Amino acid sequence: MTQENTTATAQPSRYQQAFTALAAKNQKAFIPFVIIGDPNAEQSFELIKALIDNGADALELGIPFSDPSADGITIQNAALRAINSGIDTDICIDILKKVRAYSPSIPIGLLLYGNLVFARGIDNFYRDMKDAGVDSVLIADVPIRESLHFREAALRHNIEPIFIAPPNACDDTLKEVASFSRGYTYVLSRAGVTGVDSSEAETQATNESASPAAGLINKLNEYHAAPPVLGFGISTPTQVKEALKAGALGAISGSAVVKIIEDNLNDNSKMITEMASFISSMKAAT
Repeated sequence: MTQENTTATAQPSRYQQAFTALAAKNQKAFIPFVIIGDPNAEQSFELIKALIDNGADALELGIPFSDPSADGITIQNAALRAINSGIDTDICIDILKKVRAYSPSIPIGLLLYGNLVFARGIDNFYRDMKDAGVDSVLIADVPIRESLHFREAALRHNIEPIFIAPPNACDDTLKEVASFSRGYTYVLSRAGVTGVDSSEAETQATNESASPAAGLINKLNEYHAAPPVLGFGISTPTQVKEALKAGALGAISGSAVVKIIEDNLNDNSKMITEMASFISSMKAAT
Protein backbone atom coordinates (compact mmCIF):
# COMPACT_ATOMS: atom_id res chain seq x y z
CA MET A 1 0.00 0.00 0.00
CA THR A 2 1.45 3.36 -0.95
CA GLN A 3 1.48 6.40 1.26
CA GLU A 4 -0.81 9.31 0.46
CA ASN A 5 0.72 12.45 -0.94
CA THR A 6 1.14 15.32 1.47
CA THR A 7 0.93 19.00 0.73
CA ALA A 8 4.37 20.20 -0.30
CA THR A 9 6.15 22.26 2.33
CA ALA A 10 9.34 24.28 2.12
CA GLN A 11 10.75 22.78 5.30
CA PRO A 12 10.34 19.71 7.53
CA SER A 13 7.31 19.65 9.79
CA ARG A 14 7.61 20.60 13.45
CA TYR A 15 7.41 16.89 14.33
CA GLN A 16 10.25 16.03 11.95
CA GLN A 17 12.35 18.84 13.36
CA ALA A 18 11.62 17.78 16.94
CA PHE A 19 12.46 14.09 16.43
CA THR A 20 15.63 15.00 14.51
CA ALA A 21 16.76 17.36 17.27
CA LEU A 22 16.04 14.75 19.95
CA ALA A 23 17.96 12.06 18.06
CA ALA A 24 20.96 14.37 17.85
CA LYS A 25 20.90 14.59 21.67
CA ASN A 26 20.27 10.83 22.07
CA GLN A 27 16.87 11.57 23.60
CA LYS A 28 13.31 10.49 22.99
CA ALA A 29 10.12 12.54 23.23
CA PHE A 30 7.91 13.11 26.24
CA ILE A 31 4.43 14.31 25.27
CA PRO A 32 1.93 15.34 27.97
CA PHE A 33 -1.82 15.58 27.39
CA VAL A 34 -4.29 18.02 28.94
CA ILE A 35 -7.79 19.19 28.09
CA ILE A 36 -7.78 22.77 26.78
CA GLY A 37 -9.70 24.99 29.20
CA ASP A 38 -9.31 22.74 32.25
CA PRO A 39 -10.04 24.01 34.88
CA ASN A 40 -10.68 27.37 33.14
CA ALA A 41 -9.26 29.32 30.21
CA GLU A 42 -6.76 31.42 32.17
CA GLN A 43 -5.34 28.61 34.30
CA SER A 44 -5.27 26.26 31.33
CA PHE A 45 -2.90 28.55 29.46
CA GLU A 46 -0.64 28.81 32.51
CA LEU A 47 -0.60 25.01 32.81
CA ILE A 48 0.25 24.52 29.13
CA LYS A 49 3.10 27.02 29.52
CA ALA A 50 4.34 24.93 32.49
CA LEU A 51 4.32 21.81 30.29
CA ILE A 52 6.48 23.58 27.72
CA ASP A 53 8.80 25.23 30.25
CA ASN A 54 9.54 21.97 32.06
CA GLY A 55 10.52 19.79 29.15
CA ALA A 56 7.57 18.72 27.00
CA ASP A 57 8.87 17.91 23.52
CA ALA A 58 5.41 18.14 21.97
CA LEU A 59 1.88 18.74 23.21
CA GLU A 60 -1.21 16.60 22.88
CA LEU A 61 -4.27 18.70 23.70
CA GLY A 62 -7.93 17.78 23.91
CA ILE A 63 -10.95 19.89 23.02
CA PRO A 64 -13.58 19.25 25.71
CA PHE A 65 -16.45 17.00 24.66
CA SER A 66 -19.48 15.82 26.63
CA ASP A 67 -19.08 12.13 25.76
CA PRO A 68 -15.37 11.24 25.51
CA SER A 69 -15.86 7.51 24.96
CA ALA A 70 -12.16 6.59 24.70
CA ASP A 71 -11.30 8.25 28.02
CA GLY A 72 -11.44 7.12 31.61
CA ILE A 73 -13.01 9.01 34.48
CA THR A 74 -10.08 11.39 35.09
CA ILE A 75 -10.15 12.86 31.59
CA GLN A 76 -13.96 12.72 31.45
CA ASN A 77 -14.05 14.91 34.56
CA ALA A 78 -11.49 17.28 33.05
CA ALA A 79 -13.67 17.72 29.97
CA LEU A 80 -16.71 18.43 32.14
CA ARG A 81 -14.77 20.99 34.20
CA ALA A 82 -13.81 22.80 31.01
CA ILE A 83 -17.34 22.68 29.59
CA ASN A 84 -18.77 23.92 32.90
CA SER A 85 -16.37 26.86 32.82
CA GLY A 86 -17.76 27.87 29.43
CA ILE A 87 -15.07 26.44 27.14
CA ASP A 88 -16.07 25.79 23.54
CA THR A 89 -14.11 25.22 20.33
CA ASP A 90 -13.76 28.97 19.65
CA ILE A 91 -12.22 29.56 23.07
CA CYS A 92 -9.93 26.56 22.50
CA ILE A 93 -8.75 28.19 19.27
CA ASP A 94 -7.98 31.40 21.16
CA ILE A 95 -5.91 29.46 23.70
CA LEU A 96 -4.14 27.51 20.94
CA LYS A 97 -3.13 30.76 19.25
CA LYS A 98 -1.66 31.99 22.54
CA VAL A 99 0.24 28.71 22.98
CA ARG A 100 1.63 28.93 19.44
CA ALA A 101 2.75 32.51 20.03
CA TYR A 102 4.39 31.45 23.30
CA SER A 103 6.26 28.55 21.66
CA PRO A 104 6.64 28.88 17.89
CA SER A 105 8.50 25.57 17.45
CA ILE A 106 6.79 22.99 19.69
CA PRO A 107 4.58 20.50 17.83
CA ILE A 108 0.93 20.85 18.85
CA GLY A 109 -1.38 17.88 18.34
CA LEU A 110 -5.09 17.64 19.02
CA LEU A 111 -6.87 14.53 20.26
CA LEU A 112 -10.61 14.93 20.02
CA TYR A 113 -13.91 13.41 18.87
CA GLY A 114 -15.58 13.44 15.48
CA ASN A 115 -18.71 15.34 16.52
CA LEU A 116 -16.60 18.41 17.26
CA VAL A 117 -15.25 18.31 13.71
CA PHE A 118 -18.68 17.74 12.14
CA ALA A 119 -20.17 20.60 14.17
CA ARG A 120 -17.77 23.07 12.57
CA GLY A 121 -17.69 21.44 9.14
CA ILE A 122 -14.75 19.20 8.28
CA ASP A 123 -12.94 21.63 5.99
CA ASN A 124 -13.65 24.62 8.23
CA PHE A 125 -12.34 22.74 11.24
CA TYR A 126 -8.97 21.91 9.69
CA ARG A 127 -8.63 25.40 8.23
CA ASP A 128 -9.27 27.00 11.60
CA MET A 129 -6.91 24.65 13.42
CA LYS A 130 -4.15 25.38 10.93
CA ASP A 131 -4.69 29.10 11.50
CA ALA A 132 -4.40 28.44 15.24
CA GLY A 133 -0.99 26.78 14.81
CA VAL A 134 -2.01 23.13 15.19
CA ASP A 135 0.29 20.52 13.60
CA SER A 136 -1.68 17.28 13.88
CA VAL A 137 -5.16 15.93 14.60
CA LEU A 138 -6.14 12.52 15.98
CA ILE A 139 -9.90 11.81 16.01
CA ALA A 140 -10.40 9.12 18.63
CA ASP A 141 -13.71 7.74 17.37
CA VAL A 142 -13.11 7.80 13.60
CA PRO A 143 -11.66 4.49 12.35
CA ILE A 144 -9.38 4.40 9.33
CA ARG A 145 -12.12 2.94 7.11
CA GLU A 146 -14.22 6.09 7.69
CA SER A 147 -11.37 8.61 7.70
CA LEU A 148 -10.98 9.57 4.03
CA HIS A 149 -12.72 12.97 4.18
CA PHE A 150 -10.86 13.87 7.38
CA ARG A 151 -7.50 12.85 5.89
CA GLU A 152 -8.14 14.79 2.72
CA ALA A 153 -9.12 17.94 4.61
CA ALA A 154 -6.13 17.59 6.93
CA LEU A 155 -3.64 17.31 4.08
CA ARG A 156 -5.35 20.13 2.18
CA HIS A 157 -4.61 22.41 5.13
CA ASN A 158 -1.14 20.96 5.82
CA ILE A 159 -2.18 19.30 9.08
CA GLU A 160 -0.81 15.84 9.80
CA PRO A 161 -3.47 13.16 10.46
CA ILE A 162 -2.60 10.77 13.30
CA PHE A 163 -3.92 7.23 13.60
CA ILE A 164 -3.83 4.68 16.41
CA ALA A 165 -2.12 1.29 16.26
CA PRO A 166 -4.08 -0.84 18.78
CA PRO A 167 -2.48 -3.85 20.51
CA ASN A 168 -4.75 -6.33 18.69
CA ALA A 169 -4.22 -4.83 15.22
CA CYS A 170 -3.88 -7.20 12.26
CA ASP A 171 -1.25 -6.72 9.58
CA ASP A 172 -3.63 -4.98 7.19
CA THR A 173 -4.59 -2.45 9.86
CA LEU A 174 -0.95 -1.73 10.68
CA LYS A 175 -0.20 -1.22 6.99
CA GLU A 176 -3.04 1.31 6.78
CA VAL A 177 -1.90 3.08 9.94
CA ALA A 178 1.63 3.27 8.51
CA SER A 179 0.31 4.52 5.20
CA PHE A 180 -1.96 7.26 6.52
CA SER A 181 -0.38 8.54 9.75
CA ARG A 182 1.86 11.59 9.66
CA GLY A 183 3.89 13.30 12.36
CA TYR A 184 3.88 10.28 14.65
CA THR A 185 2.03 6.99 15.11
CA TYR A 186 0.02 6.60 18.31
CA VAL A 187 0.75 3.09 19.63
CA LEU A 188 -1.56 1.83 22.37
CA SER A 189 0.19 0.09 25.24
CA ARG A 190 -3.05 -1.74 26.08
CA ALA A 191 -6.70 -1.99 25.16
CA GLY A 192 -9.44 -0.09 27.00
CA VAL A 193 -9.84 3.54 27.96
CA THR A 194 -7.29 6.06 29.16
CA GLY A 195 -6.34 5.94 32.83
CA VAL A 196 -3.60 5.60 35.40
CA ASP A 197 -2.69 2.12 36.58
CA SER A 198 -2.82 1.67 40.34
CA SER A 199 0.56 1.68 42.08
CA GLU A 200 0.14 -1.95 43.14
CA ALA A 201 -0.26 -3.01 39.54
CA GLU A 202 2.35 -0.69 38.05
CA THR A 203 5.13 -3.23 37.59
CA GLN A 204 2.81 -5.83 36.09
CA ALA A 205 1.18 -3.28 33.78
CA THR A 206 4.54 -1.97 32.65
CA ASN A 207 5.82 -5.44 31.81
CA GLU A 208 2.60 -6.41 30.05
CA SER A 209 2.49 -3.23 27.98
CA ALA A 210 6.10 -3.38 26.83
CA SER A 211 5.79 -6.82 25.23
CA PRO A 212 2.93 -6.29 22.73
CA ALA A 213 4.15 -2.76 22.07
CA ALA A 214 7.55 -4.02 20.94
CA GLY A 215 5.91 -6.32 18.40
CA LEU A 216 3.63 -3.55 17.13
CA ILE A 217 6.52 -1.12 16.83
CA ASN A 218 8.65 -3.62 14.93
CA LYS A 219 5.84 -4.16 12.45
CA LEU A 220 5.22 -0.43 12.06
CA ASN A 221 8.91 0.13 11.42
CA GLU A 222 8.79 -2.56 8.71
CA TYR A 223 6.01 -0.58 7.05
CA HIS A 224 7.95 2.72 7.37
CA ALA A 225 5.40 4.29 9.68
CA ALA A 226 5.81 7.73 11.23
CA PRO A 227 7.73 7.66 14.55
CA PRO A 228 5.97 5.37 17.05
CA VAL A 229 4.88 7.01 20.30
CA LEU A 230 3.44 4.88 23.11
CA GLY A 231 0.41 5.99 25.10
CA PHE A 232 -2.29 4.81 27.57
CA GLY A 233 -1.52 4.14 31.23
CA ILE A 234 1.91 5.82 31.30
CA SER A 235 2.13 7.58 34.63
CA THR A 236 5.69 7.17 36.00
CA PRO A 237 9.27 7.69 34.78
CA THR A 238 9.76 3.90 34.97
CA GLN A 239 6.91 3.39 32.52
CA VAL A 240 8.39 6.02 30.21
CA LYS A 241 11.70 4.13 30.21
CA GLU A 242 9.94 0.83 29.48
CA ALA A 243 8.02 2.40 26.60
CA LEU A 244 11.24 3.63 25.06
CA LYS A 245 12.93 0.28 25.68
CA ALA A 246 10.13 -1.32 23.61
CA GLY A 247 11.28 0.79 20.67
CA ALA A 248 9.00 3.81 20.94
CA LEU A 249 10.50 7.19 20.03
CA GLY A 250 8.31 8.88 22.59
CA ALA A 251 5.81 8.43 25.40
CA ILE A 252 2.47 10.14 26.00
CA SER A 253 1.06 10.67 29.48
CA GLY A 254 -2.48 11.98 29.91
CA SER A 255 -4.45 10.85 32.95
CA ALA A 256 -1.51 11.25 35.34
CA VAL A 257 -1.01 14.81 34.11
CA VAL A 258 -4.71 15.66 34.35
CA LYS A 259 -4.90 14.13 37.85
CA ILE A 260 -2.53 16.84 39.10
CA ILE A 261 -5.07 19.43 37.99
CA GLU A 262 -7.92 17.52 39.67
CA ASP A 263 -5.98 17.20 42.94
CA ASN A 264 -5.17 20.92 43.18
CA LEU A 265 -8.33 22.70 42.06
CA ASN A 266 -8.31 24.90 45.16
CA ASP A 267 -4.66 25.95 44.86
CA ASN A 268 -3.56 27.22 41.45
CA SER A 269 -0.01 27.90 42.57
CA LYS A 270 0.47 24.39 43.93
CA MET A 271 -1.09 23.01 40.75
CA ILE A 272 1.59 24.69 38.63
CA THR A 273 4.41 23.67 41.01
CA GLU A 274 3.39 20.01 41.08
CA MET A 275 2.86 19.98 37.33
CA ALA A 276 6.34 21.40 36.74
CA SER A 277 7.93 18.77 38.98
CA PHE A 278 6.04 15.89 37.35
CA ILE A 279 6.82 16.97 33.78
CA SER A 280 10.51 17.43 34.62
CA SER A 281 10.73 13.95 36.11
CA MET A 282 8.98 12.32 33.15
CA LYS A 283 11.17 14.17 30.63
CA ALA A 284 14.30 13.12 32.55
CA ALA A 285 13.36 9.48 31.87
CA THR A 286 13.77 10.03 28.10
